[in-house]
Amino acid sequence: MQSSAKTVADYLASLPEERRTAISAIRDVILANLDSDFEEGMGYGMISYHVPHRVYPPGYHCNPKDPLPYVCLASQKNHMAVYLMSVYGDPKLLAWFTDAWKKTGKKLDMGKSCLRFKKLDDVALEVLGETIRRVPAGKYIAQYEALLKPSGSRTSGTAASAKTKSSGKQPKAAGGKQPAKPRKTGAAGQSKQPSKKSGAARKRP
Repeated sequence: MQSSAKTVADYLASLPEERRTAISAIRDVILANLDSDFEEGMGYGMISYHVPHRVYPPGYHCNPKDPLPYVCLASQKNHMAVYLMSVYGDPKLLAWFTDAWKKTGKKLDMGKSCLRFKKLDDVALEVLGETIRRVPAGKYIAQYEALLKPSGSRTSGTAASAKTKSSGKQPKAAGGKQPAKPRKTGAAGQSKQPSKKSGAARKRP
């Protein structure tokens, strides 16, 4: 259920009192544990915690005009939810998260990245806070780019231009591919034609 609110304050004000109290408490936990390179705002009709373009210029690969999302917090029709993208992209963090949550005795209602709850008491706040704290912006960017590599979703060199304050290093290109080498030319400066025997163009590197 997406909201048309333009600010976090407007979003919170639009919620019923019980949900506003719960969402505000979760928000406080997120902000208390959030790396300073992340920013809070509105995105996709939810409260968003993201890597701004000043830290990661390439932005989100689905829409580079959007900053890279990290955590989202929302009041949905039948539940409230925290979307933890870092947990979705890190099997080791997911294993730690589920184990730590289980030890609290609270029931875990979770999809791939969506932590669902109906009341504040359903949430293991200490586990949530530690999950946020474990992944600063630099680490999250590296994780995000590693996930993109197999699909080649981003061209080489785009992500390498981004520098983060938390790491101080250039992230590696997500695609990891090098530009194609120029074709060799004959004595007259013309490109060589493929062999007539093969009848097909030779693959370029």
